Amino acid sequence: MHRGGTQLPTRYFKLPEVAARPRSVRPSAAPPAGAAPDSQHGTHVWPCAVVLAQYLWVHRSSLPGKRVLEVGAGVSLPGLVAAKCGAAVVLSDGEELPRCLRSCRRSCLANGLPRLPVLGLTWGRLAPALLALAPLDIILGSDVFFDPKDFEDLLTTVYFLLEKNPHAQFWTTYQVRSADWSIEALLCKWKLKAVRIPLHTFGADQERLASSSLPGRHTIEMMIISLARSDGT
Repeated sequence: MHRGGTQLPTRYFKLPEVAARPRSVRPSAAPPAGAAPDSQHGTHVWPCAVVLAQYLWVHRSSLPGKRVLEVGAGVSLPGLVAAKCGAAVVLSDGEELPRCLRSCRRSCLANGLPRLPVLGLTWGRLAPALLALAPLDIILGSDVFFDPKDFEDLLTTVYFLLEKNPHAQFWTTYQVRSADWSIEALLCKWKLKAVRIPLHTFGADQERLASSSLPGRHTIEMMIISLARSDGT
C-alpha cells in the first residue's frame, strides 16, 4: 500500500489534555487523566485512536473514494480523519449507547461534517441498519478489543461485513492489557486472518506521537484482518 508521508505536519495538530489529534479534527471531549467509567469510554480520545489516525494519515493518498465504516467509533477520530482525507465514511457505535452516538454526532458537527452518517450498530446483532449498509472497502476500529466478553460479537459482525465485501479489510489498533487475552481461536473459528502491522512502519513507535506522550507509554499494536482463503491463509 502506498505510504503518503510520515508525521502529520505540526500545524495540523493540537495538544489536548491526554491524547493528541489533528487540529482540523476536534473531538467533542478531552479525556481525563485516569480511566473512565464504562459508560464514558466512547466520549474520550484513547491512545489507540491516535495510532490508527496516524496510520490513516500515512496512507491518506489511498483514501479518496474509499467506502469506510468505523465501528465502536465514540469520539470518531479515525473515521473523521478518513473523511477529511476524502473517504466516504459511516460512523457507528452501539445502538444501546446513546451517549456514544451523541459523541459521534458532536464530533461531526465540530469538524464541519454534519451530514456524516451515524448509525447504531450493536456487535453480534443482525439489525436492519447492519443489513442495509452499502458496500465497504475498509472497516476501522480503535481499541474495540477492550473487553473479552465482546470479542466474539465483534468478530461475528466483522465476519458478516467481510463476507458481504470479500475485498474489504478491518484496520484495528488495540492496547495489550493482558497476556492471557487472545483472539487467535476466534479468528480461526470465523475463517479470518490477521496481519500485524509494526508501528515503526508508519511512524507510530515514538514516545511522542501527534504531540502526545501517551502512545509511547502503552503497548499498542495494529493488525489488518481479512477473510482467510479456502486454504486457510
